[in-house]
Amino acid sequence: MALCGLTAAACGTAGAGATPAFNPPPATPQQQAAPSEASRSNGSKGEPSSDPAPGSTASDPLHGKVVVIDPGHNGGNAAHPEIINREVDVLTKRKPCDTTGTSTNNGYSEAAFTWDVSKRMAAILRAKGATVKLTRKNNTSVGPCITERAAIGNKAKADAAISVHADGAAPANHGFHVIMPKKINGPVDPVVADSRKLGIAVRDAFRAGTGLPYSNYIGDKALDFRDDLGGLNLSTVPKVFVESGNMRNPTEAAKFHSPAFRQKIAQALADGVQNYLN
Repeated sequence: MALCGLTAAACGTAGAGATPAFNPPPATPQQQAAPSEASRSNGSKGEPSSDPAPGSTASDPLHGKVVVIDPGHNGGNAAHPEIINREVDVLTKRKPCDTTGTSTNNGYSEAAFTWDVSKRMAAILRAKGATVKLTRKNNTSVGPCITERAAIGNKAKADAAISVHADGAAPANHGFHVIMPKKINGPVDPVVADSRKLGIAVRDAFRAGTGLPYSNYIGDKALDFRDDLGGLNLSTVPKVFVESGNMRNPTEAAKFHSPAFRQKIAQALADGVQNYLN
């Protein structure tokens, strides 16, 4: 979930003491095709995708459930520092509206990865009867801001929200982790317990479905709790972030390049959400 702005050196979520993560090179055409989280007046052109499951019936396992999927970053972010570097209030601090994200060594961007996984996940959940909303509608624009991403889930009154990312840490680091909110005397406090339940359900399904190991550099058994992420601090619905692995680790990067493995990730995330909702 690389939380770097265009001027920041570290793009991963590694906490204090971790090796600084990848500082992205100039955007490749592939990166430019990936959407971002921040924009002026919502950045992305038009409203975020909000599609109910076609033909959903009461017999479908997720009928009546609303899931918000937040594909991290956006392909147009790198070209618009004046937008994504604008600071916003996340209650515990001020930080950039959005960031560029990281990439694999050969330029497969985090934004492109999260967009692809999120679309696959949305299709799976809609087939199960859920109404699914995405926080952005393409991978070519800018934004929305991290504050706006939280607001989309809140407005939808989501039963569960999940932000999809991949980390950009030192190459020797590997594994996935799930980030959950802490109480901050703010709007997220009432859903901290449910977010933890969602996080554990997603953690267990991700491990079972992908075979990827728990992170060896962040968290305890792939669970990490934070109070500095606007997407969590401002959420009034159960929400977690998933760092699907380390894009700078050659083994995991190779897996992320595979459409079949991205489908595995999407299925695992959908399974985790379903297990929580049911």
